[in-house]
Parts: sequence; structure tokens; C-alpha cells
Amino acid sequence: MISVENLKVEFGVRPLFHNVSFVVNDHDRIALVGKNGAGKSTLLKILSGLQQPTSGVVAIPNDTTIGYLPQVMKLSDDTTVREETRKAFSDHVKMKGRLDRLQQEMADRTDYESPDYMALVDRFTLEHDRFMMMGGENYEAEMERTLTGLGFERTDFDRPTREFSGGWRMRIELAKILLRHPDVLLLDEPTNHLDIESIRWLETFLSQNNSAVVLVSHDRAFINNVTNRTLEITCGHIEDYKVKYDQYVVLRNERREQQLRAYENQQKEIADIQAFIDRFRYQATKAVQVQQRIKQLEKIVPIEVDEVDRKVMHLKFPPCLRSGDYPVICDNVRKDYGDHTVFSHVDMTIKRGEKVAFVGKNGEGKSTLVKCIMGEISYTGTLKIGHNVQIGYFAQNQAQLLDEEITIYDTIDQVATGDMRLKINDLLGAFMFGGETSEKKVKVLSGGERSRLAMIRLLLEPVNLLILDEPTNHLDMPSKDVLKEAIKAFDGTAIIVSHDREFLDGLVTKVYEFGGGKVVEHLGGIYDYLRAHNADTIHEALDQRQPQSASDPSASPATAIEAPSGKQSYQDHKEQQKKIRKASREVEESEKKIAKMEARLQELDQLFMTPENASNMELVTEYTSTKEALDKENDHWMELSEKLEELQANA
Repeated sequence: MISVENLKVEFGVRPLFHNVSFVVNDHDRIALVGKNGAGKSTLLKILSGLQQPTSGVVAIPNDTTIGYLPQVMKLSDDTTVREETRKAFSDHVKMKGRLDRLQQEMADRTDYESPDYMALVDRFTLEHDRFMMMGGENYEAEMERTLTGLGFERTDFDRPTREFSGGWRMRIELAKILLRHPDVLLLDEPTNHLDIESIRWLETFLSQNNSAVVLVSHDRAFINNVTNRTLEITCGHIEDYKVKYDQYVVLRNERREQQLRAYENQQKEIADIQAFIDRFRYQATKAVQVQQRIKQLEKIVPIEVDEVDRKVMHLKFPPCLRSGDYPVICDNVRKDYGDHTVFSHVDMTIKRGEKVAFVGKNGEGKSTLVKCIMGEISYTGTLKIGHNVQIGYFAQNQAQLLDEEITIYDTIDQVATGDMRLKINDLLGAFMFGGETSEKKVKVLSGGERSRLAMIRLLLEPVNLLILDEPTNHLDMPSKDVLKEAIKAFDGTAIIVSHDREFLDGLVTKVYEFGGGKVVEHLGGIYDYLRAHNADTIHEALDQRQPQSASDPSASPATAIEAPSGKQSYQDHKEQQKKIRKASREVEESEKKIAKMEARLQELDQLFMTPENASNMELVTEYTSTKEALDKENDHWMELSEKLEELQANA
């Protein structure tokens, strides 16, 4: 499908990679891996046609369509969510317009027996058949399934896109790409702006989709669940492993051990030859043997050992001033946007030195409460910031706010003050930006490198309250571990908004769960929280969240897991949750059926392209029956989804 031959890319003197050759086949699901700065994002840009290599060939058939989602995208739209997403079906809309015009022309004309009229009917029939083969007008249902899968509520569909954050607008772009059903999907860190629920939906979508996939991700579970092949950029070339990521790690270690053994043997051989040359170089009787050894030495091709990124990000937050005993106290805090209540009756006390987690589905108010603490938005109730509290805030979009046109050094030099200006090079070196790297412009940095640079800015002022909103986005697995250890060693207080249970494990001692307009406190670490919900993942725990009774608004939500009270007995609640789980399974089963039928229709479309199958009545019959079944299943999915929404609303 895509053939890459002898690709070479140079930035400066040293090539980023060279002699790179590989093929992306139909149905390949490829994980593109390599250390930060190895060229993963650059390679995706080249495959998408947005960047040209220094030399080499990227061959893509003319009829092959490609969908590319970059890490960072500059968005400028002013439509509703529905209208923006519908742009993915621009070809459908144009074809529907042509059909409407042809139909109107047939209605207006009366020369039913003329050759021109018959030609018009034939043209309408051909266009209509093509329109139906492309899915007809069912794209609206497919569009809604995709948007809801990526976390949007139906009430969001008619909201202007400008009301959404950059992360949510990136979801809209992802939805548009998926809905176009390209032959090849190129996805650069697609999970960075998704919550656990949406990540699982995307895993299922990609696993059932017929498109070839090439993706870059630091989410190990995600790439294991999606991919079946691993391409590693190492030492400036590509190593191709026809296995999932976990198996690749094992094979890569075995490969490197073999390389090291061969390298050591070669070095011993070189040393022995050199020792012979040095010993007998000036003995005339050994002149012939010495010349033979010199030629032998010249013919040896050095064995190259796959590089391992052994550089470590040494991250240590500076000593901080002692804050008051209680940096954050919330008393009956409430936030409304118009008629919508984000949360109410929030009672929260965070002690000095505590590390706490905010968890909850997107849109439940985690970032909103953070903004209340930061004093960026208004609220009702009482929110006290303790004595001598100095806040350091790392937002989700922090890396995107950097000035792309200046260098790494200048980025830090602009905000450094006092003695810190003399230590900029040391600080950059600790974050793997030492030497000539510090003179790179921000615009050439990868997402992970930008996040590290944004983190440096946070270190320039001693703070005693850290608020980190999804700090692990764009960070690779080793960098996550380093950041985690630094936060554990931090003298002050930390609030961490994250869905990454492995990152939170052993780091936090209290979990605040956001959902249903309430904030519930859970004492203990993240796995204590999961055990309390009898769940394996944060996603499952949030699904099992037991809402507080509306009849008791004065009850404090900041307690351990609440039992239903008032109108709803425990048994009623349990039965309601059982119905919700059943309805959810029915929706998932319906989506699987739809995906299977859509895949079969795509296969039939390909078969119809060949002359021998163009008039195969058996295939035509199958296509018609499958299309009818798909239409019915789409309607059935709509009914099931509405039923599920009703059950969840009454839970």
C-alpha cells in the first residue's frame, strides 16, 4: 500500500535516519517506536506527504487515501460540533446535491420517451447506486456513534466548537479522520487528549477497522491492544519486528545481547590483530604477515549495537517555603454555567505535604475546580488558599503555549531571574537539552520534548503547591517514572489530575472522584480506591459511581463511597446498575455487528471493482441484503443508545 525505499532525512550535519526501507501493507497495524527525537513524528509527516525527505522514495498508489492526526494542530473553525464533523462527509453531501438536482430535473421534464430523458434516468440510477454503496444518508448515525464513542454527549452536538478546549477540538478532528475511512491512518499520540473510556472505544474501533494503521504512542496498553507489528527507529535506521510491542521488547533485548556479544568478540579480534601489528611492525621477517593483518583490519566492518537511551532526566523540584497547615480548604463550593451545575456542595481539605489525585470522566469538573483554586473563574461558597501558599500550575496545553520561533535556551532565559540565569545550561542538561541541542528552535521539538521544556519553566520559581493537569501527556515511560519520583520527593503539596493509574500508584494518598455534580473523597492510594469499587481500572470505578440522592442536598459528598439513600434503596440501585450494564452490552454488540457489516460492504466494494465481479448477481444480492441489514441495525443502535441514556439519567 505504501512503499518506502532508501529514505534519508538530514537536519544539520548528522542524518536523522538513512537507508530506511519498509512497506505498509493492507491491514497492518504498526507501532512506530524509538527514543524521543529519533524521528517518529517526522516519519509520519513524510508518509502523509506534508514533509519531503532529503532523498529516497515514498510510493503511494493514486487511489490510496491517507488520514493523518498530528500531535499538535492549529485549529480555527467557527461551526457547531455536528457541522464540523459533517465535513468528513463532504463527498456524500456533494453527491446528494447532484442527486437532488437530477431528481428535480426528471420531475420538471415531460419528454419521458426521449433518448435524453432515458439518459438522464440512467445517470440518476448510476449516481444513486454509487451513493447507496457509499452508505447513503446513514452517515448521520455513524457520525453520532463516533462522537459519542470519543466522549461527546448528544447535547454537545449543536454547541459551537469555540466553546470546547483544544483537547476536545482535537477529538473532533480525530472523529473526522476516522469517519473518512482512509486506507491508511497515521496517528501521532492519539490518546493524549482522550480519557480511559474513549481510549477503549478507539482501541475497539481500530481493531475492527479495515484501514492500515501506523501510530506513535507512549501508552503501552493501547499499542499492545491495537498493533500487530513494531517498527523501531534506532541508530538512524529501521528495525522491523512482526510482533506486538511486548514481544518486541523481548526480541529487542535478545537482539541487543547478541549484538553485544558479537561486538565484544569483534573488538577482541581487532585488539589481537592490532597487537600483532604493533609487535612485529618493524621486523623484516614478519613484514608480509603484518601487511596481511593490516589488510584484514581494513576489511572488518564494525558491528553496530542498537542504541539505548541511557540519558536520564534528573528532575528535582527546588526547596520550597513552608506553607500553612491547610493549603486548600473548600466549604460548600459550587460552580454553574448557566443552567448547568458542574458541581455543588464541595467540601475539601488538603493538608500540607499531601499528594492527592483528581479523577473523573472528562467534563465532570476536575479542571474547573483547578481553575477555581487558581482564582481564574468565579464560584459560590468558600474556597480558602492557605497562608504563604505559592502555586505552580502545569496545564494540559502548557507545551502548546510555548513560542515556536525562539530557541530552547531563549525560552528559559526569558523567564529565569537572579542566580538561576547562571544555571540555565545546567538545568537544560538535566532535562536532556544540553550542548548544541539548546540552540534548537522550539518548533522542531517533538511533543515529549516540548512537555519537558514546559516542565523546566515550572521549576524556575520555588513553589509549595503543585497543580499538575495530565502531566504525563507526551512523556515517554522512563520520563513518567522520573517525574513520579520527583513529585514523591517534593516537600510541598501536590494535586494531580490524571487517569494514569500506574503513574498515581504509590504517589497519592487520597483520591477525589468527580462525577454527577459531586466530589467524593476516598482515603488511601489509587489501588485502595479501585478495590473499594471492586474495579481493575479507573474507568470501571467511575462507571460504578453511586450518585448521591437528590433528596439530600445538604449531605457532604466528601466522604468515602456513598450508599444510595432516600427514594432509591440499595437493592433498587443494584437492579438499576444491572440494567445499565445489560443495555451497555447490547449497545456494544450492536456496534460490533455494524462494524462487521460495514467491513463486509467495503470488501464487496473492492470486489465490484474487478471486471469479473461487476455483474456477479450473487455478490449484488449479498450487497443489497447486507445494506438493508445495516440500515436496520443502525436504527436498532439508535434505540438501544437512547434506552441506555435514559437508564443512566435515572440512575
